[in-house]
Amino acid sequence: MRTIWLDGAQWLAVLRIGLGLWWLESWRHKDKKGWFARGTGIAWASDVAGKHRWPMVRTGFEKIVAPRPKAMAYLVVYSELALGLGLVTGLLTPVALVAGLLLNLLYLVLMIHDWAEQGQNAMMALISLVALFAMSWQTWSLDRAFGLFL
Repeated sequence: MRTIWLDGAQWLAVLRIGLGLWWLESWRHKDKKGWFARGTGIAWASDVAGKHRWPMVRTGFEKIVAPRPKAMAYLVVYSELALGLGLVTGLLTPVALVAGLLLNLLYLVLMIHDWAEQGQNAMMALISLVALFAMSWQTWSLDRAFGLFL
């Protein structure tokens, strides 16, 4: 593979790190007080799920998320932080990539009507797939330093 400036594995590491920074930005810009103290994030998602055209989304939200809004708020917010840190540092990278892909797919399904969000979720999911199948943890990662996932 011919590349400019960096080799192919290094460019994949750049892609992985960039995805991690994207997750960190998603975490950073969240109003944590709103999510945790006032339940704004889950309330918004509940409104979206309640109007969803697919019954399975409404039912799934009502059975899984609605009964435990505080726990789900912490799960969402700190999942984004963990994904970002894992991808930037390259620690447990395949786990972070699969978890991030699943979270993006959940966001994609929940917000199927919001085209502004769909582009972001689709691109993050695509980057996760490329980074996973290209084993982007081979360069500039703690996984490499610890000899994980070789």
